[in-house]
Amino acid sequence: MKTQQVLVRSSAGSYPVLFGKGLLQRWSGHISRLGKPFNIYIVSSPTVWRNWGRYVLHGCCDSGNRKTICTILFNDRESLKNLETVEQICRQLVRAGADRRSMLVAVGGGVVGDVAGYVAASFLRGVKLVHVPTTLVAQVDSAIGGKTGVNLPEGKNLVGAFYPPRIVLTDPETLRTLPRREYRSGIYEVIKYGIIGDRQLFEFLERQLSNVLWREPGALDYVIPRCIKAKADIVSRDERESGPREILNFGHTLGHALETVTRYRVFRHGEAVAWGMIAAGLFGVAIGKTTPSDAKRMIDLIARAGPLPALPAISGQRMIAAMRADKKARAGQLRFVVASKIGRSETVSDIPEKVICEVLRELPVLVARKS
Repeated sequence: MKTQQVLVRSSAGSYPVLFGKGLLQRWSGHISRLGKPFNIYIVSSPTVWRNWGRYVLHGCCDSGNRKTICTILFNDRESLKNLETVEQICRQLVRAGADRRSMLVAVGGGVVGDVAGYVAASFLRGVKLVHVPTTLVAQVDSAIGGKTGVNLPEGKNLVGAFYPPRIVLTDPETLRTLPRREYRSGIYEVIKYGIIGDRQLFEFLERQLSNVLWREPGALDYVIPRCIKAKADIVSRDERESGPREILNFGHTLGHALETVTRYRVFRHGEAVAWGMIAAGLFGVAIGKTTPSDAKRMIDLIARAGPLPALPAISGQRMIAAMRADKKARAGQLRFVVASKIGRSETVSDIPEKVICEVLRELPVLVARKS
């Protein structure tokens, strides 16, 4: 297939997101255009490297624009996405002789990209960064836009930086080895794009969800570039999340809180966001922003994507406290993205706590009916 390119504008200059089958095995040509000779430090996880490491190395072996290649692997569990892991990687870079002309190449999913991105932003006050996303969540969302960060016990992604990569190289072939649950977690993020701003994508998913679930190449060739373009358009207009970019947080206010209160041991990121999107649909209905019929379509599509882990037995007040600790809150006031209709969304901050608690109580019952 022909490689597709989408440009993302940032304060540091525009960078391309490339999408194409087999790109992983021919990425050196794109890297060679990024500047003077540099050492390459690949940051990945043992599992990803076992599946794709030989292809990554083969893909850069013919590059005349590098001196050495060093591989740094770390456990990419969400519970280990923290400052201790950042320190360990930075120390390995020092011992390996990395300097300011070095390049970090993040090969993996969202955790690898977030951690490697924050390392790149911090190490020696900034070194070159390339993203090679290997999960659906990373390909359609986290690798694009320059957000990097790690978690604190008090909340998700509370320490980080905006640090754009030089290039993002997206190869759908890497999805072949993705476990079913990890892949399905990414589909919830794809559904998010349809709800917040792309009615055509949403309707395509309603018709073709089974083909997307089966990783049918034609379906992925439609879905992934469309999500990439949507994310690129939004972050190009609002790099630092001061306005339009907020709609990308649809489902994330509750989703991040769920991940935090369960210590990142119960939900995949997309699963927590799925619960958050279901809640956001009900919040929208409760305050008159979302029609019941649109909320039903959203919830039905999320339910069709597959089973979600059960919600923990945690009080509404405790969930509200966790949501207040999230970086999206303003002066302790909760902010939620709701859909005014499928394909259009907005941020609201006036949902009464009583409504929030009632919705959280009803969520397990509602989803059980859909199963």
